[in-house]
Amino acid sequence: MHGPSGAACGSLYEAQAPAAPDWPVLTQRVETDVLVIGGGLTGLSTALHLARQGARCIVLEAYGPGWGASGRNGGQVNPGLKPPPDTVEADFGPEHGHRLVQLAWQEGPDLVFDLIERYGIACDAARGGTLRAATATGQLAALRTLEQQCQIRGWPVQWLDSAAVAARTGHNHYCGGLLDRRGGQVNPLAYTQGMAQAAVQEGASLFCYSPVLSLKRAGGRWLAQTRTGCVVAERVVLATNGYTDTLRGALRRSIVPVYSGIVASEPLPAPLQRAILHERESLYELGQITTYYRVDGTGRLLMGGRSFSHPAQGAVAFHYLVARAQKLWPALRTIGWTQGWNGQLAVTLDHYPHWHEPEPGLLAALGYNGRGVAMATLAGRELAAYLVQGGPPLFPLSPVKPIALHGFWRAGVAARILLGRVQDRLGLS
Repeated sequence: MHGPSGAACGSLYEAQAPAAPDWPVLTQRVETDVLVIGGGLTGLSTALHLARQGARCIVLEAYGPGWGASGRNGGQVNPGLKPPPDTVEADFGPEHGHRLVQLAWQEGPDLVFDLIERYGIACDAARGGTLRAATATGQLAALRTLEQQCQIRGWPVQWLDSAAVAARTGHNHYCGGLLDRRGGQVNPLAYTQGMAQAAVQEGASLFCYSPVLSLKRAGGRWLAQTRTGCVVAERVVLATNGYTDTLRGALRRSIVPVYSGIVASEPLPAPLQRAILHERESLYELGQITTYYRVDGTGRLLMGGRSFSHPAQGAVAFHYLVARAQKLWPALRTIGWTQGWNGQLAVTLDHYPHWHEPEPGLLAALGYNGRGVAMATLAGRELAAYLVQGGPPLFPLSPVKPIALHGFWRAGVAARILLGRVQDRLGLS
């Protein structure tokens, strides 16, 4: 996985990953039914499911599979969307909202683990559940409401009081929590690379280090030009998410690229492994500017949270995440930290993913708001169904709406983080 300059991003996932296949570079003119731009989870899942339905599909990736957020994220397979299910149904209506809730909370996580099993993807997968942890008593009422909404639907959630959360986490910093047993964790780079191999196995074509320089409509079809080749396609899917660039400037300005950083520890001693999420749960804290963490199959703690808005690597660059871990578990002061890295995820103003069809035959899906492993995989399946079968879109197709003053997004993100930290300290979130 490489950064904008072509350098490695320094993640633990890179260090653990086997040698990647020698993916070809596009060097000729080729024709296809569907061109997918972006070799992350949205694009690769789209290609996989298109190929399984007999459609010709080509994926063009600027670097390698999983180069962006798909291969840099926290590896949490979280059920659902950011708003609670009742809100989703109210926002999208009883029919579409009900379908969306079922897909996002149940089928998304199931699809991830089903694909891992079907294609034998070696990605350190574990389904220990997702734990939402309350950092302030003011969060408990909303968490209880979410619990009730889940139980009404018969979902496998479990309320944990402060003592029960402490027993799972090895510290007493939380007021309570909600465990959703459908969640889990993966090595996201290995998962994404496995999805790439599965897509090719099913008949899709993948060309790497082949960034699209121009995309235009010609003679009723789409022409995508790279440095050394071009693709002629009936339809195009833009699957670039937080790394959407100037190829479609309005789309780039419709999301805020927020950086998230992660640090990875040395393998923990056995007592700490038994104390910290020993069932391989993935935890994220409620609040505005908080952290998330899990312990992987090698016994390493991965601690993540908001990052400064520029690429960085090395654990020393994310000292605040190390400090947070040491505050939660003082025993970690004697443990070394081997890697640190960050990357961009796409945030939308309404906290929902967005689907667009800004021009005939051109689709875009982006904006997973930190829930991309399951939602991007699901989006790919649904994009393929929409393209081949004419099925309903996962999210209603909407106009691309650039965010006002988007050029100042770094300053806006910094201000929002500062406000969020103040709210968290005051227990207002």
